[in-house]
Amino acid sequence: MAQDGNSGTELAAADSSDHGHGTELAVGTAVVATDAVPNPGFPPHRPRVTDLDPKKEKRAERTVYTLFYLSAAGSIWAIAAYMMFPIEPENLNSVRANNLFIGLGLALALLALGIGAVHWGKALMHDQEGIDMRHPTRGSESTRDRAVEVFAEANEESGFGRRSLIRNSLIGALIAFPLPAVVLFRGLAPEGPEANPVRLLEHTMWKKGDRLARDPSGVPIKAVDVTIGSVFHVIPEELANLGHSEGYLEEKAKAIVLLMRLKPEDLVEDEDKKDWSYDGIVAYSKVCTHVGCPVALYEQQTHHLLCPCHQSQFDVTNHCAVIFGPAARPLPQLPIAVDDEGYLVAQSDFLEPVGPSFWERH
Repeated sequence: MAQDGNSGTELAAADSSDHGHGTELAVGTAVVATDAVPNPGFPPHRPRVTDLDPKKEKRAERTVYTLFYLSAAGSIWAIAAYMMFPIEPENLNSVRANNLFIGLGLALALLALGIGAVHWGKALMHDQEGIDMRHPTRGSESTRDRAVEVFAEANEESGFGRRSLIRNSLIGALIAFPLPAVVLFRGLAPEGPEANPVRLLEHTMWKKGDRLARDPSGVPIKAVDVTIGSVFHVIPEELANLGHSEGYLEEKAKAIVLLMRLKPEDLVEDEDKKDWSYDGIVAYSKVCTHVGCPVALYEQQTHHLLCPCHQSQFDVTNHCAVIFGPAARPLPQLPIAVDDEGYLVAQSDFLEPVGPSFWERH
């Protein structure tokens, strides 16, 4: 007879004597061994030193909540180090000190939290082994009531409700742990009275008369250079002369543009935007309106722009309207024209904020 490895109950019969009488076996039972190894059960429980000696149990409890307090101290130290060792421009030593002391604080916070949780589980929580049978469907009311009892038993066996010092120190460590991240990310925001992040997102370097230039060379683009089906990665001509210490990357991240030329009859333009293009040449922000990835893939035959990060697709023929993906709004269009020398120029800045939508966007 075959037996269940957990409970030892009979599963199926595969006696060779059945073959002699022509009995047809159920599918899958003919290969069940008749001399299956019996379930040995669980090994004898070995009590831990903390189970036998109350003093060692108390010592283990002190160790756990001390580690949790160390974790909280590490998180607080990381915040203090961020303020005590600021990064100074053109000073690599300040960068090293900032990274070193913040990293030490975060390492202590995470390491102490992990070691404390593991030591709690190994030294103090209930360690009796058991079998939890899996049920793929909704259980009966008695099963659901039993699940509530299991949670109550888990609370009793772990001591979470009973060991207040461990519980409170763990809660404190978990509250303190994400605080350094909040402080560090806040430090990335622009500072000063003029550094309004909403205003910075609403405007780019583009202004009336700025020539459209190739990225990254800064060579101005003439309308005759843009053939049907071609695509250009574009920046303002003035941006190429901006140094990295003067905010080159920050300005480029907002001002980058994709320039394409279609047959004029393929464009479906609103009446108030018909003069934003020139002879089938259109310019749209390259910054995806989902989370700000570069929209750099252009399908020449379908006239679709694809964002490779989350597969948002935009229809160039219809003001870059979203036709697929998580993006919530079309790509902003840059109004363009041609100057007296035949170069493509901007009529103005974008008339709406570029990039992902944000709360204050109008």
